[in-house]
Amino acid sequence: MQKKVIETYVVDALSFTEAEQRIMEEMSSYISGEFEVNDIKRAAYKEIFFSDEEMADRWYKTKLQFITIDEKTEKEKRSNVNYLVQAGTLNGAVKNIDEVMGGTMIDYVISSVAETTLMDVFEYKKKEKDDKPEYEDFEHTVEAGSPGNQEGQEIA
Repeated sequence: MQKKVIETYVVDALSFTEAEQRIMEEMSSYISGEFEVNDIKRAAYKEIFFSDEEMADRWYKTKLQFITIDEKTEKEKRSNVNYLVQAGTLNGAVKNIDEVMGGTMIDYVISSVAETTLMDVFEYKKKEKDDKPEYEDFEHTVEAGSPGNQEGQEIA
């Protein structure tokens, strides 16, 4: 009997259906035998900060507070935003945040950094040049004078 393992991944997708399809495709090359997707949830990350470091094998959920001044009341206002940061250590996650945010003019405070149990993050990938959606091929054949354009209509 094989042992069941539960792992958590993040997938960049527009719908739950697309997320399930993409994780099945990504994981099929790593897993032999059967596997199933138990749950899909919308992640509350504004953005993901990736790292090029070889030792960056962990994911940290970070909460940043952006500081603005209300012009009418002249009071400080803080808005919370969650980010997902790839790093090898907690200090590395803080360093990555400072590198990314240091290039902006936004005042911010790092209010929390916590290691997650995420195994990996799968970014959205553009389709290969030869892997065109069907509608692109159809438009191309119509523009080339296929039977779809028999009455001589102008195709925009």
